[in-house]
Amino acid sequence: MKIKTQRRLASRILKCGINRVWLDSTRLKEIKEAITRRDIRSLINKDAIKKLPEKGISSFRSKYLKQQKRKGRRVGKGSRKGYRTARLPKKRLWISLVRAQRDFLKRSRDKGLISKKIYRDLYLKSKGGFFRSVRHIKLYLEEHKLVKKNENRTEKKKRR
Repeated sequence: MKIKTQRRLASRILKCGINRVWLDSTRLKEIKEAITRRDIRSLINKDAIKKLPEKGISSFRSKYLKQQKRKGRRVGKGSRKGYRTARLPKKRLWISLVRAQRDFLKRSRDKGLISKKIYRDLYLKSKGGFFRSVRHIKLYLEEHKLVKKNENRTEKKKRR
């Protein structure tokens, strides 16, 4: 008799699949002689037949990928799906750009580098999308000579 039948009976008794049944290779003769369910049960009790543990799905790779993505890796052109605006909407980009520009203009006004009139003019220009970035505002101020030299600052530097 083939061992196939014993394996099938053992899988039914152990309530698992055929592939999860382990047979002791040193006691194969004894297992071959087992015909009934009772024989198989006795072999299970004697540890000649065992039930192997379930194979789980390893989460190592997914954890590793997540860790790499947290570090900012794996985000190159080949990994991207969807258009640029799908990943960062135009409105979000606009909001961050304008907020940075307005913040710069406010700081410049508060420090006394630009007058209130110039501040208002530049504020409206930034609202209209005239400036590409904060650096562009700085270049504009230098080119048009709109920056006031703060006299108090220069005096403090000379004292030191």
